[in-house]
Amino acid sequence: MINVFQPSLGVEELAAVKDVFDSGWVGKGPRTTRFEAELAGHLGVPAAHVVSMNSCTEAMFLAVELLGIGPGDEVVLPAVSFVGAANAVAARGGTVRFCDVDPASLNPRPDHVERMLTGRTKAVLVLHYGGFPGWVAEIAALCHDRGIALVEDAACSIASRVDGRACGTFGDVGAWSFDAMKILVTGDGGLLYARDPELAVRARRDGYLGMDKVSGFSQVAHADRWWEFEVCSFGRRSVTNDLAAAIGLVQLGRLAGFMRRRREIAAAYDAELAGVPGLRTPPPLPAGHESSHWLYWIRLDERVRDAVARRLYEREVYTTFRYPPLHRMPIYGADRTALPGAEQAAAETLCLPMHQSLTDADVAQVVAEVRAAVAAETTFARR
Repeated sequence: MINVFQPSLGVEELAAVKDVFDSGWVGKGPRTTRFEAELAGHLGVPAAHVVSMNSCTEAMFLAVELLGIGPGDEVVLPAVSFVGAANAVAARGGTVRFCDVDPASLNPRPDHVERMLTGRTKAVLVLHYGGFPGWVAEIAALCHDRGIALVEDAACSIASRVDGRACGTFGDVGAWSFDAMKILVTGDGGLLYARDPELAVRARRDGYLGMDKVSGFSQVAHADRWWEFEVCSFGRRSVTNDLAAAIGLVQLGRLAGFMRRRREIAAAYDAELAGVPGLRTPPPLPAGHESSHWLYWIRLDERVRDAVARRLYEREVYTTFRYPPLHRMPIYGADRTALPGAEQAAAETLCLPMHQSLTDADVAQVVAEVRAAVAAETTFARR
């Protein structure tokens, strides 16, 4: 089976893990600090403003808490988003107001966002779909003009940029994912960025049990009774560890190579699938935009999309759709607002295998099977 996602892990990562084992310190430590610093350098932000987390979802939950979102507050979120972002808002008692998306890019346009703003809107939370930056710069300007916080779910956008600026750094808070399906993999893990230095300090404190003064061996040289600590907020233990950070440091060093391969695969799909009757490829990136190419999606007539997916699976090509529109889910209040772009995207979109471990032969097989499946199902639908 050719998978949609697949991590690239090897001997370098194993050697890094062995070094951690040999050190006798597997928890949060020097490798975690170094990982944060190198990620900050990659993103072009101060190291003091980033905090490594045990997941991107936890970073989303913490972001909502840092911004003080609660009952009576509304957060605008694209309907095509990951459930963790909506859960983060709802769990705090906030109200999620889902906005529409462009059916081709699956990102919200500024007018989609603006249409859902009210006097109770406290934040906008956008996803960069599949690693495409979308209209993030324009949405950031809109939020700034309205005095509304912007949170970026950059889970799949570790290398996405607009005019050289990293996605995840346009807003007030950004979050990235390093789980097993992402590009840079640590097993599980995430990163939170806060533009405001005070928010960054709170993020580090609240992400470690709300401790303003930590205890333990690291304090021996600085204070007596190093076993004592102070708690200033009701935080959770959201931190990562040196095992994950050691893997992440190796992966970060390999990221440029990962991205070269992903661009090659995306270009091959673009070229080989262009002009296939009944199939549309992703829109071209605007000037100055760089995508992480986490997803590669095609659009098909909704009458054949599911049948094409089933036929591909039977030919050992696994496909999927990310993400089912959240406004359909009753748990969030069953918002009945008409969102035609999100509905169209959900009915037509199919995500193909996209990861840096795909060989040229894999890509050729995917292309051949997609062409055959689309032709067969389109012919059948016309009967």
